[in-house]
Amino acid sequence: MKYPHWSRLLAAVLFAVVANLSWAQPPIDLNSATVEQLTALRGIGPSKAQAIVQYRTEHGAFTSIEQLLEVKGVGRSILTKNEGMLQLGQQSNAQ
Repeated sequence: MKYPHWSRLLAAVLFAVVANLSWAQPPIDLNSATVEQLTALRGIGPSKAQAIVQYRTEHGAFTSIEQLLEVKGVGRSILTKNEGMLQLGQQSNAQ
């Protein structure tokens, strides 16, 4: 083959695309996510996830993603790390 480096480059690009697709997760709905689902977020462990669910139970559904900042232990950096991974679905008090 005249340009063997192109085939290696193409293979590397295809591998990167497929790898990213396999790790992609759908956004997590703050108004229905369980503790287990919330722990999939960056910077959210079991105790912060439980605090999010408890906040939702006590205050009702989240009306904005920014409202997550009102949960103890959740700061701006956690919102930034999870940008695009959060959504607000149906506003229910589901746990």
